[in-house]
Amino acid sequence: MTRPVPLPSSLSRPFWEAARRGELVLPRCSACGLRFFTPEPACPHCWSGTWTYERSAGRGTVYSVTAVHRAPGPGFEAPYALAVIELDEGVTMLSHVVGLPADEVTIGMRVAVHFQPLTDDITLPCFSPDRAEASA
Repeated sequence: MTRPVPLPSSLSRPFWEAARRGELVLPRCSACGLRFFTPEPACPHCWSGTWTYERSAGRGTVYSVTAVHRAPGPGFEAPYALAVIELDEGVTMLSHVVGLPADEVTIGMRVAVHFQPLTDDITLPCFSPDRAEASA
């Protein structure tokens, strides 16, 4: 059995289409300028219903992390690092950190988005250590 696959809605479809192209996009309110995640019918700050997706640089910092040692269901490979990523744009996302053992992911670690195809239609944005910052 494979792991569950996200089902795009009318609000999230542009996010998933961008991820499939290798781009991370975030909603930005046209009225107040707030960037937020997850996509909602209205801005969580000013309640405006007018927002658009804008490209994110896809870089951030691990705000919180846990190493998951017991898979939550079929299709998940444990252990894995599940983290809250604080993007440089000020938005937080819950995602996996890949590219190193789960117990080596630390709070404060700089990360960059990394895309992993799940199906032909769904590509997951994950994060990996930001090699560009490590070499700077």
